[in-house]
Amino acid sequence: MTPEQRSRCMSRIRSKNTTPELLVRSLVHRMGFRFRLHRRDLPGTPDLVFVGAQKVIFVHGCFWHQHPGCRHATQPATRADFWEAKFERNRARDRRACEALAALGWTTLVLWECEVRDATQLSKRLRRFLKASRLR
Repeated sequence: MTPEQRSRCMSRIRSKNTTPELLVRSLVHRMGFRFRLHRRDLPGTPDLVFVGAQKVIFVHGCFWHQHPGCRHATQPATRADFWEAKFERNRARDRRACEALAALGWTTLVLWECEVRDATQLSKRLRRFLKASRLR
């Protein structure tokens, strides 16, 4: 693959409205909860924001955020130094965002791309996370 082809492919990878995120949003909405999307005034720009309960959900891709122990969290063989540094920056940014949100009084849930595939387990986990909130 030429550098131009790779650049074109990489430029098409979205950070918002990804398939896993859309699945989570659809399920949460069907459960009767209402939320805001991508609040830029909050650290890390969470994917789903439940303002009344001060809860947020991040939906992370296993590759980009390097889900520990996941088979999808592979490391490219070429330019290994570049990718390791990039993944470490992503993980550090995620940690800082969660810590900043906690300092502001927000509760955070991180869902991984591979976890979204099991709708039953995902539903249970979301219900537990949102249960204490009276957001309906």
